[in-house]
Amino acid sequence: MKTVGLLGGMSWESTVDYYKLINEGVKARLGGLHSAQCLLYSVEFAEVEACQSSGNWDRAAEILSQAAVRLEGAGADFLLICTNTMHKVADQVAASISIPLIHIAQVTAEALEAQQIQTVGLLGTRYTMEQAFYKEKLEERGIRVLVPEAPGRELVNRVIFQELCLGQIRPESKQAFLREMDALAARGAQGVILGCTEIGMLVAQQDTAIPLFDTTRLHAQRAVELVLAD
Repeated sequence: MKTVGLLGGMSWESTVDYYKLINEGVKARLGGLHSAQCLLYSVEFAEVEACQSSGNWDRAAEILSQAAVRLEGAGADFLLICTNTMHKVADQVAASISIPLIHIAQVTAEALEAQQIQTVGLLGTRYTMEQAFYKEKLEERGIRVLVPEAPGRELVNRVIFQELCLGQIRPESKQAFLREMDALAARGAQGVILGCTEIGMLVAQQDTAIPLFDTTRLHAQRAVELVLAD
């Protein structure tokens, strides 16, 4: 069994889901008392978020790269950054280590292609929705990406940072997210990416007829495949 390195804590609320999903996946494949071999480095999220809000992405890359080096040194065979937003510095982190970094947007793009999705809606932090680093991974594969209008982007970003990252699940926020999904579908989205690892805490596939692509689950599923690969 290979060892997955989890670079988490951004926020720890969703990192818990990564750990749970990966272990559930291994147990489902192997049965019995089997579980995944995991190494977790959980960063101090307040420091990382301060880098995000100030635009100091170089410092953010340094923080994550140092953590990645420690995970590799501890014996990780491959690395997952347990957040969509911080894949903005994925190239810098990947350059700091010799083990593979499994990019969350590439895993998501493969899932979209498998379901022949050509136009998709994207919900996430304002960085993920508004900057190119995430969308370009989809667009270079011919997938058109739609994001909410400006008020919707503000709402989604606020709920992520002021509620979900603090473990707060509010019914009114769930309904607001579902309305944003409906609006994306009305504009032509054939599915919606839950492009922040916390969003799956708020909405799930049973809440809507629109196909959802939960990046936390997709990323964790790929980790299970790699942990058990020959």
